[in-house]
Amino acid sequence: MKYDLHCHSNCSDGTLTPIELVSRAIEMGVQTLAITDHDTINAYHHLNLKESLPIKIIPGIEFSSCWGKMNVHIVGLNVQLDSDSLKAGVAFQNTARQKRATMIADKLDQLGFKETLAGAAAIANNGNIGRPHFAQYLVDIGAVSDINQAFKKFLGSGKPGDIKQFWADIPQIVRWINEAGGTAVLAHPKKYQLTRTKLKHLLDNFIEAGGQGMEVISGRQDANITKDLAGLCVEKKLLASCGSDFHRPGQAWAELGRISELPIACSPVWEHW
Repeated sequence: MKYDLHCHSNCSDGTLTPIELVSRAIEMGVQTLAITDHDTINAYHHLNLKESLPIKIIPGIEFSSCWGKMNVHIVGLNVQLDSDSLKAGVAFQNTARQKRATMIADKLDQLGFKETLAGAAAIANNGNIGRPHFAQYLVDIGAVSDINQAFKKFLGSGKPGDIKQFWADIPQIVRWINEAGGTAVLAHPKKYQLTRTKLKHLLDNFIEAGGQGMEVISGRQDANITKDLAGLCVEKKLLASCGSDFHRPGQAWAELGRISELPIACSPVWEHW
């Protein structure tokens, strides 16, 4: 069974519609898929989960949060989409995202870039606005050559457009997920570039808040990283998850279904649903 439990549609910062995303996952041989858009479950409004498909869809979401001064992401898997708790969480994060987008636009305006909020909103189809939408707008107006340069110069960690303070904290996010009947999973732990000691501290805080799992595999990664994260997962008695973190075609390192199998020592998250 091929699982991919982390990917994005154009309801957040992906480029494919939910239907296109599911179709591509089927083409790539994925048998169980979770669409985990940032702070929204709108993708599931475009899908009929009762429809007979050659793929199993697990309802999911990726919540933005902070740990200290760092952005961290918590994936909620197998959530009940009609949960009042989940809806409250989405509403809270949507308000936070709108405030954050306004602040990012103000920062970019101070740097001489005008109408960035309207531009980003248009790219996001007036949905949830994130930094990738601002980055694409900067590319479109010729301010930078590509999205990577936009992050490196203006939107990445420590840059003017890196606004964090509005997100709910980890305990609140885990509570929303758990009350929605889901499993809270720490997303892509290696992307935070923490020392091993600090990563363990983050995991301890996450577990204390009620977190239950971590992504042992995120996209195409080195086997030694997988082995290391699997060891941490076992040590901390966490459930193991895996996902491509797919956003758009053409990124071979984050293609749907192109992820290795979880190490045998891990306890897969799907075995506990």
